[in-house]
Amino acid sequence: MSRVTKPRFERQLADARRQALIEAAIASLKRDGHEGLSVRSIAAEAGVSLGLINHHFPAKEVLVAEAYRHFHRQLFHLHTQAVARATPTARGRLRAFLESTFSPPNLDREVLTAWLVFWGMLRHSKEIQRVHDETYGDYVELVRSMLAGLEKERGRLRLSLRMAAIGLTALLDGLWLEWCLDPDHFSPRESIRICEAWIENLEPSRAGRRGRSRGASRR
Repeated sequence: MSRVTKPRFERQLADARRQALIEAAIASLKRDGHEGLSVRSIAAEAGVSLGLINHHFPAKEVLVAEAYRHFHRQLFHLHTQAVARATPTARGRLRAFLESTFSPPNLDREVLTAWLVFWGMLRHSKEIQRVHDETYGDYVELVRSMLAGLEKERGRLRLSLRMAAIGLTALLDGLWLEWCLDPDHFSPRESIRICEAWIENLEPSRAGRRGRSRGASRR
């Protein structure tokens, strides 16, 4: 007697439908900005009825929060892949991370359009706030871990790892935002160079490193 697999199949089908709605929400936001927040617009993008969206998501902000989470995960995955493929040195991993930040699909003005919608909802939606806290924490922790590798290789940095991670994250966000607003103002390559110069300034002075090396050799 064969097993009954319908419940499992139905769960998989429900998961696939939820994912399709999340992707439709992202596409709608990237194309139309705040106007794409309309459940009707998202339903049209997905080619489904309003009732199906309401069936899977009890409120619009729940759908948008899940879109935010998925959108972040897609971009975050590209960063972690780039770091994993990099030259296995702290500088190599940081360079790969910077290059992934300042390259497509992250360098896409439609990506900025979607982020502006998500950020615009932060103050008024606890769902969005929770996702933002989660995703921002993941991102800063990735930056902190790479800076920890740099500290291990080069010596104690001029800032604590926490402050350095916050500072580099803010610099990345600012340069990315400025580029999206005006791509002719500076190039992605210049953005990378600015970040690398900032990171270089975190490192202890060469004299300090030489002093530690001599001390280590005497020991």
